[in-house]
Amino acid sequence: MRRGLLAVLLAVAITSSAGAQEGEFLRENEAPAAVFPDAERSERQEFAVTPELRARVETRLGGFTPSLWEEHWIVFRVLRGDATLGHALIVEEIGKHRPITFVVGVRPDGSIVDVAVMAYREAYGGEIANKRFLKQYHGKRPTDGIRPPRDIMNVAGATLSVEAASRAVRKAQAIALALGLATAP
Repeated sequence: MRRGLLAVLLAVAITSSAGAQEGEFLRENEAPAAVFPDAERSERQEFAVTPELRARVETRLGGFTPSLWEEHWIVFRVLRGDATLGHALIVEEIGKHRPITFVVGVRPDGSIVDVAVMAYREAYGGEIANKRFLKQYHGKRPTDGIRPPRDIMNVAGATLSVEAASRAVRKAQAIALALGLATAP
């Protein structure tokens, strides 16, 4: 009887720890403030991903290839007073098996303000949601290297999630440039 109970408890512990990194961390309306904490307000826009827009984004990607293309992009213009601080773009990239949703803050010059994980759907690799990891992208311009492990420190056991984060950052910058929300360096 005791062995049976111990086996059940062990199985529950293993099962619950496997999904422990999954979760929704930010809602859409919270996304702009996560990457632009000094903002006073934001204005939501949605852009359909047309073949022409996708082609413009692909041109700006500079060798990065997204793992998936959304049907539309949600972009928040972020303001303090009348000044535009930048744009918060919501993008998705595949981790190992499933999409990871990111919000990426892009300044008008195309550099990164901040990055946050909105939803993580993998059993492992959730350490990429930590600020300590994501701060590596602060200030990165579209021409800067962000390839792991050369430019971005990897996270043990989360290589594919780290690669997804870098693709998400580069995709957000390319979208901002293609939409005229940021200028090329």
